[in-house]
Amino acid sequence: MLSVDMHGLLGGRLIVKNSFAATHTHLALTSALRRELAQRARPGLQALQGPAAWQHAWRRRFSTAPAHQAQASRKSVEVLEQPAAAQIIDTSLVTEAQQSYLAYAMSVIVGRALPDVRDGLKPVHRRILYAMHDLGLAHNKPFRKCARVVGEVLGKYHPHGDTAVYDSLVRMAQPFTLRTPLVSGHGNFGSLDDDPPAAMRYTECRLQGLASAMLLADLGSDTVDWAPNFDASQEEPVVLPAALPNLLLNGSAGIAVAIATKIPPHNMLEVVAALKALMQNPAISTVELMKHIPAPDFPTGGRIIDTGTLRAIYEEGRGSITVRGRAFVEEEGSSAKKGSKKPAATSGKASIVITDMPYQTNKAGFVENVARMVNAGTLAGVADVRDESDRDGMRVVVELKRNVNAQVVLANLHKHTGLQASFPCNMVALVDGTPQLLGLKDALSHWLTFRCSVVERRAQHDLRRNQKRLHLVQGYLSALKTLDEVVATIRAASDGAEAGAQLQSSFGLSEEQAEGVLNLSLRRLTSLEAQRLEQERDELSARIADLEDLLQKRDRVLDVIDTEITALAKAHGNPRRTAITRGEEVVVSEEELTPNKPSLVVISKRGYIKRMAPELFSLQRRGGRGKAGARLRDNDSIEEVMHVMDHDHILFFTSDGIVRSRRAFQLPQGSRTSGGTPITQVLPIQKMDAITAMLPVRDFPETSFLLMLTEGGSIKRTPLSLFKDPSLKGGLIAIKLKGGDRLAWVGICTHNSSVLVASTAGTMLHFPIGQVTPTGRATSGVRSMKLDKGARLVGMSILPGSEDGPSSTPADPDSRVLDVIEGKGDSAEDGSEDEDASDDESGEEMGVAEEAVPIEAQGPWLLLVTSKGQGKRVPVSGFRQQRRAGRGKRGIALNCGDTLAAVHMVGCGPDGCESPAGDENLMIVTSNGLISRTKMLDVKVYGLQAKGLRLLKLGEGDVVQSVTPLKASAEVPLGSAAILSSSGSYDEDDAE
Repeated sequence: MLSVDMHGLLGGRLIVKNSFAATHTHLALTSALRRELAQRARPGLQALQGPAAWQHAWRRRFSTAPAHQAQASRKSVEVLEQPAAAQIIDTSLVTEAQQSYLAYAMSVIVGRALPDVRDGLKPVHRRILYAMHDLGLAHNKPFRKCARVVGEVLGKYHPHGDTAVYDSLVRMAQPFTLRTPLVSGHGNFGSLDDDPPAAMRYTECRLQGLASAMLLADLGSDTVDWAPNFDASQEEPVVLPAALPNLLLNGSAGIAVAIATKIPPHNMLEVVAALKALMQNPAISTVELMKHIPAPDFPTGGRIIDTGTLRAIYEEGRGSITVRGRAFVEEEGSSAKKGSKKPAATSGKASIVITDMPYQTNKAGFVENVARMVNAGTLAGVADVRDESDRDGMRVVVELKRNVNAQVVLANLHKHTGLQASFPCNMVALVDGTPQLLGLKDALSHWLTFRCSVVERRAQHDLRRNQKRLHLVQGYLSALKTLDEVVATIRAASDGAEAGAQLQSSFGLSEEQAEGVLNLSLRRLTSLEAQRLEQERDELSARIADLEDLLQKRDRVLDVIDTEITALAKAHGNPRRTAITRGEEVVVSEEELTPNKPSLVVISKRGYIKRMAPELFSLQRRGGRGKAGARLRDNDSIEEVMHVMDHDHILFFTSDGIVRSRRAFQLPQGSRTSGGTPITQVLPIQKMDAITAMLPVRDFPETSFLLMLTEGGSIKRTPLSLFKDPSLKGGLIAIKLKGGDRLAWVGICTHNSSVLVASTAGTMLHFPIGQVTPTGRATSGVRSMKLDKGARLVGMSILPGSEDGPSSTPADPDSRVLDVIEGKGDSAEDGSEDEDASDDESGEEMGVAEEAVPIEAQGPWLLLVTSKGQGKRVPVSGFRQQRRAGRGKRGIALNCGDTLAAVHMVGCGPDGCESPAGDENLMIVTSNGLISRTKMLDVKVYGLQAKGLRLLKLGEGDVVQSVTPLKASAEVPLGSAAILSSSGSYDEDDAE
């Protein structure tokens, strides 16, 4: 602890002694230090409640504190009244810190951050206006430099930084900040683009006429209290005699210690109407007041979306208001402004024209944000954005591409930009020096009470002045009646004092009357002047009687207020700028805001997922190295790449047979080389739950089925409609698994489909789907295929039936396959019994066994790709249908150590009809993260015993992980100038 002697603190001496054994801090406070604290530490309380009122506020502040704190504070105040020698306070450090912090908090709350409910001003704004009034800077006087005003405020009233004063002055002059500006500015005072104002030495200012009439007109009539400034050299008004509730007219915003305020501005005509209604019916409800003040009125216009929050705000003082900028769609040949010389939007293109922005929204920032979103691809359909604002008003043009729905783009602007903003309301103001949360009626009632006191004090001031003048006039008239005697008495006196005494004793005049008579000039002794004095006496008597009657009748006080506010509204009021839309806010779903574009969904073995555009991968010739599809983490590899549309429902199946759902546009978007987002942040799953299958689904028809295949060979068919349950996001059981088995492949089929199951040994079993009986969700499957020793399943392909019948709608409208799920896991040992083939890699057509020449066969085909990059197409007609649970038929010859990695059906439309292979591309993904996109026509058609061609050049230790067929896009350039390696660098030597 510390022992501190503070007797000489004001004189510049501070003695601190180390006292480790002491348990308290000793503070010596002299009476001079008390006055210093009262003036410096508590300026707000001193100004509002008097020089010594801070002691009362201190006691009141601790009235609800614990007993030991309250007792300590009382002792502190009592000690201040003792002699200097006895002013030693023994207190704990904790208690002193608490008390000091509370004193600081009160100083900030009362003296800087919160407005007063009476005039709606913070101390800095009040001091600026009074200083300008004191300098004579009325609205009809010349402008003066802002630096002159700032210096006056700093030197006399506000001992803080010049930046705070000048910023406050600028704010009161900005028409886009205050609904009714109080200062008239000359020069650069900032803009809606958040441009800073010019330095104070360049700008000039003077008071607005409204500020003089509304806030400063009655200052000379003893209407408000005055208090010393910070050094007691000047006096300043504690509050300005506001003739209108400025707190509602211009609003306020501020942050204090643990307290903040944000009050919206309102329309003057509406506020005056509400005040008249309140004066006529003091018991009026907030709902009835809202007939006159329906909503705030922002200086920048816009549109308020009233969803029922306004009533809560006006009743409770807290809530949020949704504000939108005002915009319209300008079609070809139209003009945004009548008589405007500007050309309309570009011929053949519609535009969204924005004429109002939400309150406190940066226009330049909005334009930059829209441009950034367009460049990033977040905002679709926008061709250009430009700011055409000028002195005639705001005009921001968002030019759209041809055939783009303007309402969808506008909804996107509302959702993702500042064109729609939320204005939080927290109507806190000082009432009798205490922060209070105010509703609409509370704010109006407190102001009305204050204004009644102002009118009464002004009437009392006028009454005293008129009574004093009447008393003097009566003395003049009394002296004029005996003018000769008065003159003789004055001439007989030796000096002025004796003359005054003689007039008081001889003629019954008071001291003021006698002094007035002595000061009369000779010209005022005429008979005409006597008639004027008699007329003035009658007028003063009538005025005094009227003022006395006014002070006795509150209704007359209210009539005076009504007359004054009506005159102000007529002179300075203007129509509402912010429109109001009643009813529920139109909610546009995320699906409606998202274009249904094709995307690639990539998931890695360690559970990282991302969504990216297919155009990021240009076409390459067969045999290339491919491009990096992700910046993989250590011990990670790409598990699967799936082609989807952004509006698809993506079903995620985990190894334990649980299925969960997300929309494709809800998946995180990433760049081509980004690592992705952990799947645990997208789905409610645990880290140990592995995603073993993904399935894109557009809809859930009753005639479609979900076909599931496990690594152990169990196959199951379940109606697809069972997976439309909204609770699917949290997880549903898709299949009941036996011990040690894992769900691996999923597809969509119909009652007339057939399925082809393939193994790593290259054998394939083709059987009709009817051999798998449909069951419910929480059931297990039946055996699908008998495997050779050492072989395992690599995937399945669903083939549409030859008969016309209902079928599910595939997620990819451009795919030639009803649905395909690739094989999973690393390559296994070759378990085939085929004769060994040459491992020569000198030519592209290496490893062709019996049928070395490509054959001509009509589609559809089965696409077969091995783990070492070999591939071919095989006619589906080569696989006859067999019974379920058989060994199947060999579909590809494999090199030593090679295994089948993926099987797909290509060249077949959703309805089972043949589709040209030239409409398809092939995307191959390797375990090292390389992705190669190749034309399907480059994959030749061979017989069942051929090995095929090399489709991808693999690095050492790299194997094919998954294969995805894609629809060819006209936007994707054919060929590539360079190929990106897994390290992210371009390798020109590897390009073919």
